Amino acid sequence: MGSTSTFWNICWFFLALQISGSIRTIHGMIPQSPIQCNKSGCTLQNSYGAWGDRKDCSALNITYPTTEQELLLAVSYAVQNNLKAKVVTKFSHTIPKLACTHNKSDTSLFISTEKYDSGIQIDAANMVVTVDAGVGLRQLVDAVEGAGFSLVAAPYWEGVTVAGLISTGAHGSSWWGKGGAVHDHVLGISIVVPASKSEGYAKILRLEAPDLLLNAAKVSLGVLGAISKVKLSIEHRFKRSISYDLTDDNDMEDVYEDHAKQYEFADITWYPSRHSAAYRYDSRVPLNASGDGINDFIGFQPNSIFISESVRGAEKLLEKTRSVNGKCLTASTTLGVKKLVGNGLKNNGELFTGYPVVGYNGKMQTSGSCLYSTKSDTTCAWDPRIKGLFFYETTAIFPASTTTFKNFIRDVKKLRDLNPNNFCGVDMYNGMLIRFIKASNAYLGQPEDSIVVDFNYYRASDPSNPRLNQDVWEEVEQLAFFKYGAKPHWAKNRNIAFFGVQHKYPKFSMFVAAKQQMDPQNVFSNEWSDDVLYGRELEKFDGCALEGLCICSEHKHCSPQKGYYCSFGLVYKEARVCRYLPSSVPSSIA
Repeated sequence: MGSTSTFWNICWFFLALQISGSIRTIHGMIPQSPIQCNKSGCTLQNSYGAWGDRKDCSALNITYPTTEQELLLAVSYAVQNNLKAKVVTKFSHTIPKLACTHNKSDTSLFISTEKYDSGIQIDAANMVVTVDAGVGLRQLVDAVEGAGFSLVAAPYWEGVTVAGLISTGAHGSSWWGKGGAVHDHVLGISIVVPASKSEGYAKILRLEAPDLLLNAAKVSLGVLGAISKVKLSIEHRFKRSISYDLTDDNDMEDVYEDHAKQYEFADITWYPSRHSAAYRYDSRVPLNASGDGINDFIGFQPNSIFISESVRGAEKLLEKTRSVNGKCLTASTTLGVKKLVGNGLKNNGELFTGYPVVGYNGKMQTSGSCLYSTKSDTTCAWDPRIKGLFFYETTAIFPASTTTFKNFIRDVKKLRDLNPNNFCGVDMYNGMLIRFIKASNAYLGQPEDSIVVDFNYYRASDPSNPRLNQDVWEEVEQLAFFKYGAKPHWAKNRNIAFFGVQHKYPKFSMFVAAKQQMDPQNVFSNEWSDDVLYGRELEKFDGCALEGLCICSEHKHCSPQKGYYCSFGLVYKEARVCRYLPSSVPSSIA
C-alpha cells in the first residue's frame, strides 16, 4: 500500500472515530493506583496494564504503612505468618515482574509505600537529604530546589519513587562527577529485613559506607528487604542550558564519546530510518544566567484521550495492512513536530521560542506533567484505562572501554541499510536514545563507564499477533544482548534480555551472597527473580518468541499460521528471529 493511500486511510479512520462519538469525557484522569483490591484479594498492574507474560500479579492482601515503624511491623507480620512479601509503590513502572509476589497469591502480601511519603529531611551543612521510601521524585526535587539545592542525577521520567528508582538502577545521563545513575549519589540506605523470633521477626539495617551491604542495597531489585529511607548527596542549586542539534548520523559511532565528555548531561537521540541524530548540548551555566525554562518532554505531556486512542488506532491499522510506508510518513511527521516545539523544552515555562533553553536544574532534568494534569479528557498516552499507546521497551548497556558499542551501531546501520523503512516503527516513538552512566560500586550497577541505548516499539494488544518487522527488532535485541554481551536495564526489558545476566556482572555472586544474608528465608523473592538470579532455563511454548519470552528454535515458537517462521538474522546470522515469509513455507529454520 502506497504512502498516499495510507495517509487517506488514516484520515478517514480519524474522521470515523469522531463521527461515531468516540470522544469521551473522563474528568481528572490522573493515574490510578496500580493496586486494585476486592474480597478475593489484590491485583498489581504496571503502568502499561500488562506484564511481560500477560499474567496477573496478585496477593492475598495489602498493607499501607505510613512510618518506618509501621513498615517494620508489616515485614514482621509477613515473616511470622510465612508470607511472601513485595514492596509496591504508587507508580509501578517496571516492565519485568520485579514487584510481583510469589505465584501463590494466597500466601503473599503487598506492602505499599504509597502513604509512606512525608519525610524529606535536608541537612544543609553536610549537603545531604534523607527521604522516606515512598517519596515521589518530583516531590523530592521540588523540596530540595526550594531549599536552595539540587539533585544532580535523576531519570528523565519523574513518575517514580525514590526507593523504586534506586532499586532498579534508574538513571539520567552523565559521565561527569558521580555520574548519571541515581544510586551512585546514595550515601546511606535503611532497609527492613527478616529476622529471628527473638528479634521480633524483622529488623532495620542502617547501611552506610564502608558497610559492603550498602553496595548490594543500592540496586536491590526489591529482593533484599523493604527500603525505608534513602540518604542522597545534594549540591547547591544550579542552572542548565539545553540545545538540540539535529544532524546526519554518518559519524555518530565515532563522536559519541567526545560528545559525552564535552557536555555534562549529554545524550543523543538516533532516528535510524531518517539517517539522523539529535545531539543534546546540556551543561551548567551561572546561576545569574537569564532564563526560567522547563523541560516538559513531549512524550510525557498530558494527551487528549481522543488523540491517544486515534494514534493507537492508526498504528494498529498500519500493522494490519502491513504499511511500512505509512509508518515512515508518521515517523517523519513526528520528528518534524518534535523539532518545531523543541521536543517539549519551553523557554518561559509556556512556549518554545528557540535555543538555548536555560532554567533551574530542578525544572530541566526530569519531567512528567501528564501525572498531574486534572484537565478533562487528558491523561498519559499509555494509560491502560484507555486504548492508547502500548509498547515494548528495550534498554541495553554497553561498556565504554571496548569497541562493542561502536560495532553494535555499525551492525544496526548495516541492518538499517538493507531497508531503512523497516526502522520507521521505532522512529514513530522516540528513536534510539543514547545516554551515559559512570562506573559504580553497586554490585548490580555498571562495573565501568557505560553507554545505554533505549528504544520503544509497537506491542500488539493480542499476544498471539506478530508485529510488522518483528524480525528486525528481534535481531537488534539479540545483537545487543548476545553478540555484544550488553547488560539489561533491570526495569525495562523483555524476558530474553535477562538470559545469562548472572554471568555479565563481576560481582553478581556478591549480590547473591548479600541476599542470602539479608533475606535467608526468601521472603522478598518471586519466580521471576529466582529465574534471573539463578539462571533457570524457561520453558518454551507455541508463540513464546512473539513476546520475548523465548528465542525461537522452532517455527511454532513464532506464528506459522500467520506467516511468521523462525529464521536466521540478516546481519547477525546467529540470531533466531520470527520473520514474515508469506510466499514460502520453510520446512526447517533457514
